Amino acid sequence: MRKVIALASALGLVASAGYAAAAARVGKKAPAFSLKDENGNKHSLKKYRGKVVVLEWTNPQCPFVKRHYRAKTMQVTKAAFPGKKVVWLAVNSSHFNKPSDSASWKREQKLRYHTLQDPSGTVGRAYGAKTTPHMFVIDDKGVLRYNGAIDDDPYGNNKKKHNYVRGGVSRLLAKKLPKPGLTQPYGCSVKYKR
Repeated sequence: MRKVIALASALGLVASAGYAAAAARVGKKAPAFSLKDENGNKHSLKKYRGKVVVLEWTNPQCPFVKRHYRAKTMQVTKAAFPGKKVVWLAVNSSHFNKPSDSASWKREQKLRYHTLQDPSGTVGRAYGAKTTPHMFVIDDKGVLRYNGAIDDDPYGNNKKKHNYVRGGVSRLLAKKLPKPGLTQPYGCSVKYKR
């Protein structure tokens, strides 16, 4: 991982030292969490042991998030993995977000997955979530296997784009490690409580 970060730094892809110092590290156990969704139901990483878990940090007010939802990036990526082997959870660590805001967003976007409420930012900081979106993929044993961007197309200009999450989840389901396991996330900053 150090070689990947060093290479990314040399290429100017790491925006801040904080990114490299994130608590959650690829190849290590993912930080445990227990959060309520927009309906008040509890979700924990432990509950999903045995499944691949995708965590998507989100903020419906962010232009990058809006663009991805207009393009159906998240919905199409999730739909590529039907069945019960992959769990997709959005996480909102915006200090101003309310469960009712997430419920409205879910209805508006016709989402079939939950948005976990993290207004204190505790889970976001444990993972080192920097942007919305910021994606994390955890294997069926609870090990973090991918940390970074949804794809290699920050502004939606590329006709041919590489969806890192889709590729990473596909590889995990085939009992292989994601390649790459670490990329630079892009988007709006996570609006943590100060």
